Amino acid sequence: MKVAMGNDHGAVEYKDAIKAMLEEEGIEVIDCGTNTKDSCDYPDYAKKVADLVVSKEVDKGIVICGTGIGISIAANKVKGIRCGLCTNTTMAKLTREHNDANILAIGQRIIGIELAKDIVHTFLETPFSNGERHIQRIKKITAIENEQ
Repeated sequence: MKVAMGNDHGAVEYKDAIKAMLEEEGIEVIDCGTNTKDSCDYPDYAKKVADLVVSKEVDKGIVICGTGIGISIAANKVKGIRCGLCTNTTMAKLTREHNDANILAIGQRIIGIELAKDIVHTFLETPFSNGERHIQRIKKITAIENEQ
């Protein structure tokens, strides 16, 4: 599995910790930055990750900012992205099973690092259900995207 990760200045620690965990588990990580605590704009990093996911250069993406809100909004502006902001493992499981989310967003100021790691594992390990009702809903999301 190959995962792209991106973050702003408010989430360098979590990105580094999660990246190290994934690499120790044999998962290839493409680090889209940032790597400093110098103030920066999260949309730039959300787009880098989203572009890699849409192009299928990676299997999934993970984006992190202080709350996870801004970076998830930015990622979801890229056509083909379904980014789920998750604060617990149930949300991570259901966003994969029901929404076939391809990017996970988390907030460094919102949850502890051990929970963040559990959320990442749940997100990466949970398959899409392929349930007909969920497929239909995703098709409707795609139709909305295509109207823009």
